[in-house]
Order: sequence, then structure tokens, then C-alpha cells
Amino acid sequence: MKIEYDPKHDILNIEFIAEEDIAESIELDGVIIDYSKDGKIVAIEILDAGARTTENPFDLISLSIVKEEVTA
Repeated sequence: MKIEYDPKHDILNIEFIAEEDIAESIELDGVIIDYSKDGKIVAIEILDAGARTTENPFDLISLSIVKEEVTA
């Protein structure tokens, strides 16, 4: 996963699957979800991110990773 913020264009991009071709993009009120041909979410882009969150969206980042082993 990669998170990028472009302050010049005020775009926040969260990439889940690197180097995957985007087959379809759906925009809903300035939030774009990019899908692969098999329906997986490749990335989510937030346009005007600073206006929708805070002036610097990176101020909001609090990263937690929870790894649990799944048992069948």
C-alpha cells in the first residue's frame, strides 16, 4: 500500500495494488475509486483533499497495522 499527497493539485491517493491496470473508475462527489478488470480496488483518489479534510491531510495520518492469523 502506498499513500501519496500532491499539495500542488490537492489530491490524496491511496494505492492498494501496485502496477495493476485500471479497468474502470467510478467518481462519487470527488472521490474516485479505481478497479481492476477482476473487480479489485486498485486505488482511491480524493480530489480537493485539503478542502475535504484539513489543509495538510498528512496531519491526519495515524497508522495501525493489525495482523491476525486466520484459522479455518
